Amino acid sequence: MDFKGQTVLVTGANRGLGRVFAAELVQRGAKVYGGARRAESIVDEGVVPVQLDVTDDASVAAAAKELGDTTIVINNAGVLVAGDDVDSIKAEFEVNFYGLVRTTDAFAPVLKTNGGGVIVNVLSILSFVGRAQWRGYAASKAAGWSFTKSAREALREQGTRVIAVHAGFIDTDMVSEIDAPKITPQDVVSQVLRAIENGDDEVLADERTRAVKAALSA
Repeated sequence: MDFKGQTVLVTGANRGLGRVFAAELVQRGAKVYGGARRAESIVDEGVVPVQLDVTDDASVAAAAKELGDTTIVINNAGVLVAGDDVDSIKAEFEVNFYGLVRTTDAFAPVLKTNGGGVIVNVLSILSFVGRAQWRGYAASKAAGWSFTKSAREALREQGTRVIAVHAGFIDTDMVSEIDAPKITPQDVVSQVLRAIENGDDEVLADERTRAVKAALSA
């Protein structure tokens, strides 16, 4: 797929991995909408700012109506909440799972109208394995993985591809205080865009993630 002529929505495009996605896609000639709760936080050249709160039904519906030329959706918005209580876990699910569902469901008809297109769901190695200190985050990503597989089946007939992206820690501000090996956001973005070009359904972005997935498949 040549990204020139494509119109891409990136959620959570004002920081971290989403910002790298948006910048790289602009470099490759795509028209890029950068979604964020505060549109003014989208400051990179060539990225069209869009007010988009993935936790709000009306905001997502308005974006889908406004961005009718979208051909690729990158569901990147995500949070890792410090607390471990029920309210903190709900907050993680609201963005990481329900936000993904809202955006997928709102933009699926748009993609169908535009020939099928692609949805990319940014998940995690924790889609596969739980961790006591991140139990809410892990559960939200596992739910996102399950939804991604179902959405892939549901949208296949209309010609929409749904790609799951799994990675360990990505070197962004969200995990800056975690002392662990990290993959660069540029590496993840390169792998995802290559998967879009090649027609792949899944990206396992680092060795640890590939090993975990292989162990589960053994």
